[in-house]
Amino acid sequence: MSRPIPWLAAATVLAFSLNAAHAQPAPAPAPQNVMQLDASGTVEVQQDVLVLTLGTVKDGKDAASVQSQLRQALDAALAEVRKSAEPRQMDVRTGNFSLSPRYGQNQQISGWQGRAELVLEGRDFPRITGAAARVGTLSIQRVAFDLSREQRESVEGEAQQQAIARFQAQAARLAGHFGFSGYTLREVAVHSNHGGPGPQPHMMAMEARSLGKADAPLPVEAGKASVTVTVSGSVQMR
Repeated sequence: MSRPIPWLAAATVLAFSLNAAHAQPAPAPAPQNVMQLDASGTVEVQQDVLVLTLGTVKDGKDAASVQSQLRQALDAALAEVRKSAEPRQMDVRTGNFSLSPRYGQNQQISGWQGRAELVLEGRDFPRITGAAARVGTLSIQRVAFDLSREQRESVEGEAQQQAIARFQAQAARLAGHFGFSGYTLREVAVHSNHGGPGPQPHMMAMEARSLGKADAPLPVEAGKASVTVTVSGSVQMR
C-alpha cells in the first residue's frame, strides 16, 4: 500500500486556502451621490386639557405638626374635589408634597416649612374650575393647558403628510440642482412632537389665601399648540 506524498498534500492545502481567499466577497464600494435631508410639517390645534394646580404652604417649629397640617388640608381638598371627579373630564391626583427645615443663626434649625399640591386635570374646564373654587384649604397656584392624545392624533396625520410631501419635493429639487434626473429613497425616519406656549401661568403663586366657597370659578381660556412631524433620511441621487 502506497503512502501519500507529503509535498503533494501540502500543495493541495495551499491551493484550497488560496481558492477560499479568492472566494470571499470584495468589500462594498462606499456609497456615492447620497444626500441627507429633513423636512417638517406643522399644524396648530386648540388645546383641550386644563391642568390646574392647587397648593398650600405651612410653617411651624415642629416637623410633625407641619406635616399634620399639610395632610389635613390635602385630605379636606381631596374629599371635596372627588365629588366632581370623572375620568378624562376631571382627573384628580396629588402633586408635590415636601417638608424642609428652616435655618436660623449658627445654621441651627429654627423651624420647618412644608408644601402640598393637588392637581386637577381634564377636558371639562367648568367642572375643574368649579371644583377648585369649592376647596377651602388650598389656593390656586398654577394654570396650564395641554393636548389630549385624541386631539394630538387627529392632526398628527395631517402634519405627517405635509412633512412627507416637503421631503419629496426637497429631494427632487436638490437632486435637479446637482444635475441628476431623480432620486431613490435609501432610509427614512419619522418623528413627531407637540408644543405650544407651554404652561399658561394665568395665575401663578397667588397669595396664600384659601378660596372660599363663595368665590366664583376662575375664568380660563385655552390657547393653541403646534403638532410637528419631522421626516429625515437619505436619498440616492440618480
